[in-house]
Amino acid sequence: MQVPKRVAVLLSGGVDSSVAAFLLKKQGYDVVGITGKMFCSPSSEELIKNAKKVAAYLGIEHYVCDVSDAFQQYVIQYFQNSYKKGETPNPCIRCNKMIKWGKIFDFAFKEAGVDYVATGHYANIVEKDGVFKLYPAKDEKKDQLYYLFELDQYQLSKTLFPLSGYLKAEVRTIAEKNNLPSKSSKESQDICFIQKPMTTKTYLLEQFGEKPGDIVMLTTGQIIGKHFGAHQYTIGQRKGIGVAYKSPLYVLECDVAKNIVYVGTKEELYKTSIKTDNLKFQSGVEQLEFQAKVKIRYNMQKENALVKKINDKWVFEFEKPVYAVTKGQAVVVYDKVDSHLIAGGWL
Repeated sequence: MQVPKRVAVLLSGGVDSSVAAFLLKKQGYDVVGITGKMFCSPSSEELIKNAKKVAAYLGIEHYVCDVSDAFQQYVIQYFQNSYKKGETPNPCIRCNKMIKWGKIFDFAFKEAGVDYVATGHYANIVEKDGVFKLYPAKDEKKDQLYYLFELDQYQLSKTLFPLSGYLKAEVRTIAEKNNLPSKSSKESQDICFIQKPMTTKTYLLEQFGEKPGDIVMLTTGQIIGKHFGAHQYTIGQRKGIGVAYKSPLYVLECDVAKNIVYVGTKEELYKTSIKTDNLKFQSGVEQLEFQAKVKIRYNMQKENALVKKINDKWVFEFEKPVYAVTKGQAVVVYDKVDSHLIAGGWL
C-alpha cells in the first residue's frame, strides 16, 4: 500500500486556505497545517486561534511557525524604507518570497517533514518536460500570478495550489456545505500589518511624523499647496491631495529628498515605454526580445508590449500607453497566447 504524500497547508484560518486543506485531505493526502506568526499583536493571535480551530475541525496536525523577526526585517522594514525613498512597495510579493516560500517553506520541510507545501492562492502549476510554469486559475478575477513571480523552479516543483480549478464562489460553497469554521470569514486585508481603522496614510504619519512641504505643478513649477510629508503620496494618487484646483489633480512625482510632491493632469501619467534593471525568468531561460502581455500593478489589464534587453536594461514598449508607472511596484510578464507567467522584475 502506497503511503500518502504529506502536505503542509499554509493555514491562515481564512476560507481559501481552509478549503485548500479540506480538498487535499479529501484527495487522500496526509495534511498538516502551518500558520506563520507574522507579528506580535492581538490580530495575529486571533489569526492563529482561527487556524487552530480549522485544523482541529479537519483533524489535522497544526504547527505555529514564529517568523515575526523575519517579517519585521523583510516586509515591514522594506515597506517603510520604500516610502522613505519615495517608492510604492508591494509587501505581498516580498512576503511570498521571504516568508511564505522562505522561512515557512523551509520550516515545513525541515520540521514538519512534508513532501509539498500548499496554499490557498488562485494559480495553477503545470509541468512539461521538467519545467514548471504558472498558469492562471479558473477564477480570472482572483488570479494571483502577479504576486508569485519570484518563485523559482524548485519552489514550484514542491508547491500545490488546490484551488486552481475553482471559482471563489465555489470555494465559499464548499466551506458552507462542509461547515468549516472559516465559512463566514471576510476577505483578508491587502496590508495585514495595518489594521483598520488605521490606513496606510495614518500608519506612515505614526512612523515618520509630519514633514510639511510644497505641492508643485510639474509643468510650471508653481507652488499650489502644502503637504505633511512627501512619503505619504504615491504616483497616480488623486484623492487626499488636499488642494482645490480648477481641474482634477494627480500625483506625478514624489521627491522625498527635497520633500516636494509634484502634481498635474491625468494625461501626464501615461507612458508608452518603461525600463527596469532586472527581470527574473521563472523557467530560468532568458529571452532577449519577445512580444508579451505585461502588468505594472496587480489590478490592471494585461497590456501588449515588446520586451527587449538593451545593454543592461530591460525595455518595455507598449502598444497602448500605460497609466501611473510607479517606482517600487512589480512589472510582470505573461505569455501572449496562454497567459502563463514568463518573468517579473521591479520598477
